[in-house]
Amino acid sequence: MQTHLLLPLRAPRVVVLFCAGCLLIANAYAANIKVVASTVPANGDVNPYGLVVVPATVGSLTAGNLLVSNFNNSANLQGTGTTIVQVTPSGSVSLFAQIDAAKLPGPCPGGVGLTTALAALKSGWVVVGSLPTTDGTSATAQAGCLLVLDSNGNVVETFFGSLINGPWDMAAFDNGSDVSLFVTNVLNGTVAGGGNVVNQGTVLRLHLTIPTGSMPELQSMTVIGSGLSEKTDPAALVIGPTGVGLGADATTLYVADSVNNRIAAISNAVHRTTSAGQGATVAMGGSFNDPLGLTVGPDGNIVTMNGDDGFAIKTSPSGQQLGKGLLDNNGTPPGSGALFGVAIVGGTGLYYVDDATNTLNLLLE
Repeated sequence: MQTHLLLPLRAPRVVVLFCAGCLLIANAYAANIKVVASTVPANGDVNPYGLVVVPATVGSLTAGNLLVSNFNNSANLQGTGTTIVQVTPSGSVSLFAQIDAAKLPGPCPGGVGLTTALAALKSGWVVVGSLPTTDGTSATAQAGCLLVLDSNGNVVETFFGSLINGPWDMAAFDNGSDVSLFVTNVLNGTVAGGGNVVNQGTVLRLHLTIPTGSMPELQSMTVIGSGLSEKTDPAALVIGPTGVGLGADATTLYVADSVNNRIAAISNAVHRTTSAGQGATVAMGGSFNDPLGLTVGPDGNIVTMNGDDGFAIKTSPSGQQLGKGLLDNNGTPPGSGALFGVAIVGGTGLYYVDDATNTLNLLLE
């Protein structure tokens, strides 16, 4: 592994380059971090959560653009955001969807509050999670659903039910006409727990088939992870299993276990028929500080975003923490509550949403 140093513009902090040609994690003032665009649409929604790269040009979607979902409304109430914006790499922003809870084609218990659970499929369909509240507090949080949108931002169906309970983040294994969605759920017992940790979080796999010219058809839902720690939180609404990403082997699913400062691994995630429980521990403690967003880079290493201090952490599949870098230092404590959705684009860098500034940012390679 080749290592370099890059000097910051102002602060005398050391910057870590994890590997040549891979991902450069830098401090918040480094020249290689730039603001791509504001994520606030015309209706004033804030708190960008979900982030995904559009894989194919279909309808109003353009390959290489980025979709961002907003969790809060203009009054900054959590679990009330209804918009998804599309951002070009050059920073042009357009509204992809504004979802009206009163006009959904199917049930979504509690309404609409768009989460980090966001996937854009090769066939042009977009799936986004909803964990809604009526007043921005966990006391009113309800189960929500997964909303399926067409390539022009119209909701065409909903996935809901007993296994879907607070969908919080999502990853996709996309073969075009055959798709597996991996969804974390964070509301199993959390509201009743009243702020105490309950070990009832789940990872759910939804198997979809997508016939040519037709909307996705849900074939099955399988719990592949269970017993994960979760709790309500007045600042974050809920803390539980968050980011998920498939490893380089396209079968191991990595999960950010936020409460326990841990990355877990679920083996054979695409095909397993039983729960792996809390999953095998890849890494725990160290630089982790409420890991939220998670993605896997082209090099197979895992990048997580700390929810409590604004750092990104890079970890090998064997569990070695390879380095960390500060991406946001706003607020008190610095960087707290800023980082959620993250996506790596080979040859470009790491895109991430910054909730403290309501922007989409890019950490250049």
